[in-house]
Amino acid sequence: MSSQPDVAPYDALLLVSFGGPEGPDDVVPFLENVTRGRGIPRERLEEVGEHYFLFGGRSPINDQNRTFLAALRADLAEAGIDLPVYWGNRNWDPYLTDTLAQMTADGVTRAACFTTSAYSSWSSCRQYRENLFDAASAVPGGLEKAPRLDKLRHYFNHPGFVEPVVDGVLAALADLPDDVRDGAHLAFVTHSIPTTMAETSGPEGGAYVAQHLDVAATVVSRLREETGADHPHELVYCSRSGAPHVPWLEPDVNDHLRALKDAGAPAVVMVPVGFVSDHMEVIYDLDTEAMATAEELGLPARRSATAGADQRFVAAVRDLLLERAAVERGEDVVRASTGELGPLWDACPVGCCPNARGDRPALCGA
Repeated sequence: MSSQPDVAPYDALLLVSFGGPEGPDDVVPFLENVTRGRGIPRERLEEVGEHYFLFGGRSPINDQNRTFLAALRADLAEAGIDLPVYWGNRNWDPYLTDTLAQMTADGVTRAACFTTSAYSSWSSCRQYRENLFDAASAVPGGLEKAPRLDKLRHYFNHPGFVEPVVDGVLAALADLPDDVRDGAHLAFVTHSIPTTMAETSGPEGGAYVAQHLDVAATVVSRLREETGADHPHELVYCSRSGAPHVPWLEPDVNDHLRALKDAGAPAVVMVPVGFVSDHMEVIYDLDTEAMATAEELGLPARRSATAGADQRFVAAVRDLLLERAAVERGEDVVRASTGELGPLWDACPVGCCPNARGDRPALCGA
């Protein structure tokens, strides 16, 4: 009989996510939380709010996190790991501050943190680290009394994330008409961010785009192995929300679809590689808005599945937890990864993904 996997020095696992409104009355307060301090015009908030009202004023993300948590707890238990799993959000209940207070009251001393964002940038990594600092500082007694928190490494190129993406694209391609399938283009879609944020992402800049391109290249290579077809592909963006005069990453997915149609592309599969599950950006920006654009153009289009609660993705969290625990115990580890960039750091380097509005303290860094 194999021994129980060793998670020491951790006595808890914390799922850290974005959060989302759970009813119509939550929508505007939620968006105010998301955009506080950024100068986003009220009319833009109301415009984005209409996207939520199309779905009953409810974001899918909290329900997806509940499903993921249940699957994660079951996976850990099946592997013989007896570890409490907590959940805290940046922008909505359960708030990180409340969760850290509960963890402290429960006697947790050190927790590994898994965020539902796979890539490097201020908004997708450093901001979460700032949120963790704020939440830990708010615990009665401050940082000295709060649990020590270690953020698990970036997992955009972990096989447990990549393989479900590959299978999702294969299924989407199979759903296209036979006469357009082999020539279908792939539009790898992620959240647009300001170009300055993209340029300063990672320790040396440019990490956000480079990491997405690395995953895209891996997926295309795997598809070639599976189907023998070499699908043209490009990284495109959705969900721009900043002031019009501030440059954000382009092209927008809708503009890209028009360009594909003009160039004579027979079909397209939109691959939401920037999202771990079917967030609002996926069900509105892609399933609603971009699909309407494709239909208007007469361009056959499909949207591939996100990793969601795929068992391989759930198991990847366990793998990352055990990997980091071994590292903290001073043991040698083999780190799973795909692509050319290789496994990234455990502790974010100094100066990684800076906050454009001024330096703020953050946890989980070197």
